[in-house]
Amino acid sequence: MSKAKPLQPVRVLVVDDDDEICAFMETLLTRDGYSVKTLSDPVRAADEVKTGGFHLVVLDLMMPKLDGLQVLEQIRKVDDDVAVVIFTGYPSLDTAVRSMKLDAVGYLKKPFNPDEFREVVDRVVAKKGLLRTPEEKLHRVIGETIRALRKERALTLKQMAVRTGLSVSLLSQIERAESSASISSLFKVATALDVPIKQLFGEF
Repeated sequence: MSKAKPLQPVRVLVVDDDDEICAFMETLLTRDGYSVKTLSDPVRAADEVKTGGFHLVVLDLMMPKLDGLQVLEQIRKVDDDVAVVIFTGYPSLDTAVRSMKLDAVGYLKKPFNPDEFREVVDRVVAKKGLLRTPEEKLHRVIGETIRALRKERALTLKQMAVRTGLSVSLLSQIERAESSASISSLFKVATALDVPIKQLFGEF
């Protein structure tokens, strides 16, 4: 049996004073295979960027204490390379121009279309040389398919572990696309879910 290989996800920091927006962005980006941290206090953003090793910052424009442009100015003092996407419910030509002058790579109006946001993120990732390989995309599809099938059957990870003989930790990592699964492991999962193994590959 081949050893599970950890994948290195792209790290994203979401800064928004609205906890619901943070939760939505975390769910959306995590589902797409990114490692996400959210922050509701814009004052802490520059320090997080300085120490967090982030590839992308998603930054709300209108926040108390500091607005998004002030935060972006602080971020640029500690990291002039990290990609920043601004999103706002109050777009204007002035803030769009100022954002671009501070090297923001995207400026989106809220509420935004998730597919439009994904296109911006994919473009950023490609530009930074962090484009996902077909193998990583496959891991994500397999993980999402397994999780969906497991939930359809109302099975917990613990129950799946009993059925497959695999650890809860490994099953969780496979579902989150953090580890690659051997064919043997996928066969056990497919058997436990009572589906052909090819079904785990979704539309890939």
